[in-house]
Amino acid sequence: MKKKLLAITMSLAMAASLAACAGAAAPAAPAPEATAEAPAAEEAAEEAAEPAAEESTGAKQTDGKNLPELTKDDMTILLWDIATEDPNKTTQEAAVARFMKDYPNIHVEQVHQQNDNYKQQLVVAMSSGQCPDMYISWGGGPMAEYFKSGFADDITEMYNKYDHPDFIDAAIAQGSYKGKILGIPFGSLSGCDVFYNKTIFAEQGIEVPKTLDELEAACEKLKAAGITPFALANAPKWTGSMYYMYLVARHSGNDEFDAAYTQEGSFGSEAFIFASDKIQDWVKKGYFPDGVNSLSPDDGQDKALLYDGTCAMMLHGSWMAGSMSADNAEWYDQNIGVFRWPVDSEAEAKGVPQDVEIGTAIGNCFNFNSQGDQAKLDAMYVLATQYYNDDTYNQTQMENYNTPSIKGFEQQVTDPNMKVITDVFFNASNVQLWYDQYLPASVTEVHKNSMSALFGLEKTGAEIGADQDEAMKVALAEEQ
Repeated sequence: MKKKLLAITMSLAMAASLAACAGAAAPAAPAPEATAEAPAAEEAAEEAAEPAAEESTGAKQTDGKNLPELTKDDMTILLWDIATEDPNKTTQEAAVARFMKDYPNIHVEQVHQQNDNYKQQLVVAMSSGQCPDMYISWGGGPMAEYFKSGFADDITEMYNKYDHPDFIDAAIAQGSYKGKILGIPFGSLSGCDVFYNKTIFAEQGIEVPKTLDELEAACEKLKAAGITPFALANAPKWTGSMYYMYLVARHSGNDEFDAAYTQEGSFGSEAFIFASDKIQDWVKKGYFPDGVNSLSPDDGQDKALLYDGTCAMMLHGSWMAGSMSADNAEWYDQNIGVFRWPVDSEAEAKGVPQDVEIGTAIGNCFNFNSQGDQAKLDAMYVLATQYYNDDTYNQTQMENYNTPSIKGFEQQVTDPNMKVITDVFFNASNVQLWYDQYLPASVTEVHKNSMSALFGLEKTGAEIGADQDEAMKVALAEEQ
């Protein structure tokens, strides 16, 4: 298994070296009104931790619950996450602060990693014997690889024995592998929909498109007005995959992807070729920004194109609602709306279901790498289930446009855009987990590279289909 992990590391490192970003700086986002009282992120984290301590009159949040008794000895937990920006950064730091206040002998060293390079850095750390004790993942194929390589604990017994939040079944399923629970959810339900500038649509007389034909008509009208239809920053490659996934899903439901995954079918089948051809047609027509493969979402270069009116739409995960609102809540409320990815009318006429949505029920989960240290595993379980998922954390999640993967929270959504996203998510016949999370890790890298080649007009749909088939065959053979 270590040899397999090393091979993945080498392919990731090679991919990273070929994907250098050379994009120009994006326009600044509209700034919220300055306030002298606005605390720094560190101060906000401390303040967020204080109310919980005051309300509990010093009692630990674990008191009265069926949980493991934690060590009194000094301990350090190395935790990796991708919370580099607010509101997630402050929210997650506050959870750690509350835990350390209740357990002062346990120090949590919290390291925020950039999302774009996170998976590569994690695999490199595993291969070099420096894997963190507790780390974020998204479930799916990569998490299975971490487990098979000995870096993710099976916590099924702990989960069945000790208290935990009432997570929705799909979240636990996506944090499991072959019946073994490996991850504790702490993120949120993440749907994928189209954010659009309502003001631009109104000015151009564009109605929200319901079909792909209507979407293309809207794009042509925007282009005629000098506006680029889609804000896309595809440097990390998974952002472009969202368009590919939706076009495949609308054209064939789940059938063709499921067949390609088992190799009973192919990534070069009709739906995949349809999606590839459509994307490359849109690239040639100028529906995406110039230099799309060099723009980075981690630097906000996609949403910045919405802010300055360069682009009118952005297909993205639901976390963008909180991100844009945090940048400027008033501008967000006045200008941003959401609609679900339009239907493929021809496929619908053939009976293909049009309610398959892209996203995840788990959002994020924590995996644990205790290496047999039960005391450390106990502490990490309590941190993940009782502090990253306590009332303070979940209320903050809701305030920041994130819906926890816990039963009942979907009924508390009030933001109009998040209400649309959540309703679409819960009414879907199936939620297709992001390909880069669902596919085996080695295939994920091939898929992401394919998305760069697709949007860069470097390879055809048939060529990237063959590349993905070859990688999938190798991955399946290694499973034998």
